[in-house]
Amino acid sequence: MRTDPMQPIESNPGRAVQVGIGWRHPHYAQLLEERPKLDFLEVHSENFFAQGGAVMAVLERGRSRYPISLHGVGLSLGSAAGLDTWHLEQLASLVQRIDPVRVSDHASFARGALGSALVHAADLLPLPFTDESLGVLCANVQRVQDRLQRRFMVENLSAYLQWKSAPEHTLGEPAFLNTLAQRSGCALLVDVNNIYVNALNAQLGGHCGDPLAACKDWLDQTTPEHVGELHLAGHSRVNDAHGEIVIDDHGSRVCPPVWELYRYAINRFGAVPTLIEWDTDVPALDTLIDEAARARAIAEQVLVVPA
Repeated sequence: MRTDPMQPIESNPGRAVQVGIGWRHPHYAQLLEERPKLDFLEVHSENFFAQGGAVMAVLERGRSRYPISLHGVGLSLGSAAGLDTWHLEQLASLVQRIDPVRVSDHASFARGALGSALVHAADLLPLPFTDESLGVLCANVQRVQDRLQRRFMVENLSAYLQWKSAPEHTLGEPAFLNTLAQRSGCALLVDVNNIYVNALNAQLGGHCGDPLAACKDWLDQTTPEHVGELHLAGHSRVNDAHGEIVIDDHGSRVCPPVWELYRYAINRFGAVPTLIEWDTDVPALDTLIDEAARARAIAEQVLVVPA
């Protein structure tokens, strides 16, 4: 059953795009002191599950200066074993305390049965794009929205393996996510870099021709009304004795093809809030601000936003 969104995710049609950065520990103090021009900050939810202490004090100071987006990595939304009640309650407590502008996690699973115990893999594992998996994901997302009393966002995954399923029982990823949004009322967090990484790895495996064309087709198949946020990040190539693979490591500047795809996405989806992610080899804060400014400039060119 579809959930009526308690707090609609605004894409600001016809207005300037809201651009934010991931706020990581090396920049806590500097950002609070300098207060650069940003529309929001994103933090990883699980880093702030403690009920008090210095870390929570920092987040509350940040919240007094910027809107906060909470992005999780541990809910395991696609788990057939169900959600971890403790994890969901910690998230609900954090949401109540911070009142974020958006809350999100991934279309993935990590939690499952190992013998008689439930274990967490501490990773983002891909889902089979089947009706059965979709039913599990919808039920878990609905439970999250019912507990948080707000609309939730679900992100597409960068995946390094895939399930073997009969073609007649498998949906394409955009159709899978569109149906999730239609059934549950959630929004989609479209990570543009993840789409490109998957296309590059498909090309390396001989399953994709032009990665950019494949990514644009992915975006074309995604319903604009469902999209609540865009993510941009860097990636890297690894070539060793086991072969070559592209890793979504969030450790470098956004590459030119992903900027091209971002321009394409803004043209299709409109003024959707946009985040610059950088989680490994975190650079100087000025580098993140520069990436955010580039995203803002591209969006303004596409949308022709008045000065």
